[in-house]
Amino acid sequence: MPQMAPIGWLSLFIIFSITFMMFNMMNYFSFTPMMPKLNLINKNKISNSMNWKW
Repeated sequence: MPQMAPIGWLSLFIIFSITFMMFNMMNYFSFTPMMPKLNLINKNKISNSMNWKW
């Protein structure tokens, strides 16, 4: 039945859209940025005293 052809295209578009969105979300949330090492932060950190100087 050729009248039902647009429903097939619509279902293919919906399946493709859902697959595309899931792929992008999985790639976005699986990325973990590299944290700098703690010893490098402590060496370069300048210690500021928190005492008030009135």
